Amino acid sequence: MKVKTLTTAEKVPFNLDGRKMYIGLDAELIHLSLKPGEVLEKHSNPFDVVFYILEGSGIVETDDEAISVESDMSIEIEREINRGITNTGEDLLRLLVLKIL
Repeated sequence: MKVKTLTTAEKVPFNLDGRKMYIGLDAELIHLSLKPGEVLEKHSNPFDVVFYILEGSGIVETDDEAISVESDMSIEIEREINRGITNTGEDLLRLLVLKIL
């Protein structure tokens, strides 16, 4: 077994609290925490992504849509589509980001 915790997992290479919980050939799992008002700016990637909201609330945006999100929701966004997320709540927004490579 391989075990990672939020304190031992590799940090993502951008200025947000993200941790690489799993890195594989076909997928990557990131734990992301956004403070109130923090934004993961819209960007595109060459892979599909699924956001699973653990706690908190926010807005997930693409160029065509904006969806309010809260705990226990998942949002799938296809590759090459701009995507971003904003914490619009008063508490921490914690989510899992599954990158399907």
